Amino acid sequence: MIERVLSYLRPWCFPIIALGGYEWYARTIGKNSDAIAPPTAAARAFAMALMDGSLWSATAFTLGAAALGLLLAAVLGITLGLVLGLSKRTARMTFFSIEVFRPVPSVALIPLAMLVFGFGLALEFSIVAFACFWPLMILTQAAVLQVEPRLLEVSHVLGLSPFQRAFKIILPAIVPRLFVAMRLGVSVALVVAVTVEVAANPNGMGYAMMIAQQSMDPGMMLAWLFWIGVVGYIINAAALRLELWVQRKMGVPA
Repeated sequence: MIERVLSYLRPWCFPIIALGGYEWYARTIGKNSDAIAPPTAAARAFAMALMDGSLWSATAFTLGAAALGLLLAAVLGITLGLVLGLSKRTARMTFFSIEVFRPVPSVALIPLAMLVFGFGLALEFSIVAFACFWPLMILTQAAVLQVEPRLLEVSHVLGLSPFQRAFKIILPAIVPRLFVAMRLGVSVALVVAVTVEVAANPNGMGYAMMIAQQSMDPGMMLAWLFWIGVVGYIINAAALRLELWVQRKMGVPA
């Protein structure tokens, strides 16, 4: 019993020690600093944001924009990745265009997106979609190219159409790699959404953290930073559970 309790508590040892050390530093050496706050002050600020509802409204906006952008990127990226993986001619024809646009930083599109969409949801999810599209497309194409050639030969022998080949042969074969791409896309979506809010969009968790910084409230800023990390962890854990569930339903080995 004691060993089980210790095994559960062991991963928390370093965070507790680090928080305790930071609390001591903030209340002693750095007590006159305007840039740092003890974790207890961040906890109080977090509780205030939780009670007044600002935490939930900002979180909902950020997650909504990230989810819409990721959904659009997934539909377009996976579809195009399948096409490029199955058609070498199409891959050769689009190679130059993809390699020109793929390295463009997503945040570099913020001024253009602001001219087109203004501030708000459309601005944010369009940037998120652009950022997530490329890794999803590239990883899907790579996964299709690694499918066992015999499976494709079987699909040709059975006379399957390209649509049937994609959904009955290719997609079940690339599910594990596809979920790796989706988990990467989830992380990218959250990072880019918060970045857009910090840089330009007056909504969401990133904007709330910037307001705290401009108000010289390091406690609230640290609270938002901590909450963004927690949200990212929860989303990643949920994506992993979804991956395992889909693999079990499709009979794919984990």
